[in-house]
Amino acid sequence: MARPNKKKSSRGRGRRPQSTQNQAERSSQNSQVAAAKEAPVKRKFAGKIRLYGDVENDGVVQISFTLPMPACDEARVAALQFAEKMNIQKASVLHMEAIDDDFSFFVVYGQCEAEVDLEQIEVPKLDHPQYGFHEINDMLGQKLDRKLVVLGACIGTDAHTVGIDAIFNMKGYLGDYGLERYSCFEAINLRAQVDVKDLADKIIEKQADVVLVSRVVTQRDSHIEEFKKLLAELSSRENVPAKLIKICGGPRMTHKEAIDIGYDAGFGPGTLPGQVASYIATEALQRFADQQD
Repeated sequence: MARPNKKKSSRGRGRRPQSTQNQAERSSQNSQVAAAKEAPVKRKFAGKIRLYGDVENDGVVQISFTLPMPACDEARVAALQFAEKMNIQKASVLHMEAIDDDFSFFVVYGQCEAEVDLEQIEVPKLDHPQYGFHEINDMLGQKLDRKLVVLGACIGTDAHTVGIDAIFNMKGYLGDYGLERYSCFEAINLRAQVDVKDLADKIIEKQADVVLVSRVVTQRDSHIEEFKKLLAELSSRENVPAKLIKICGGPRMTHKEAIDIGYDAGFGPGTLPGQVASYIATEALQRFADQQD
């Protein structure tokens, strides 16, 4: 009598060994960090362009907005008139939806004849070397005889700490170490809902070299107002470090806006801790290296 075939266990089949899986995950993470750190390619754009919808230069655009009136035929016509006033031609309402008794949401499709001359665009950008974690520690350790005091805070009533934590937290973001891990920094994260008066007190008390402030809430440009409040508070105080490096950041902040309101640098979405650390290192050497005994 033939023996029944033993069923081979499928257990473990298709799984990678744990060590191999971890290596693959680390390799993938390192690739993401390397790609994010890679210096942007400097390209020269030329010519004029229009919006791209279905084919090049057709100017097709889709916009969405809310009107303070119920969803009805009159609201549909009002939406089309708004589109016309925005110079959107051949407009049509693709979607109308009531979002409350007195408010309606629209998606409108049409064509726009506007064009942009790329040669006329100038974007102020931070232009400094990108250093690695060990490079920054070695460089500042050799050229400065002390740690740089770096304060961070999400100011005003804003309770969001994701951004400031990603920059400061020791484990960092996407495998890129945060400022607390650098031996050349005394990094102090004051976290969220920090009043600008309290932050100014801390800057003076610690005689900080760098302050990094963040805002996630941006309705009605509240982030700009809070950033300006800190500058005004510092200008009214005595004993503020004369060479304080002032940095601001957030989801709607650009370097140009930061410069315009009086900061030394601005960082927006997707910024890695190493990018901020590289800027701090470059700027600190320019400001503080000549103060060494």
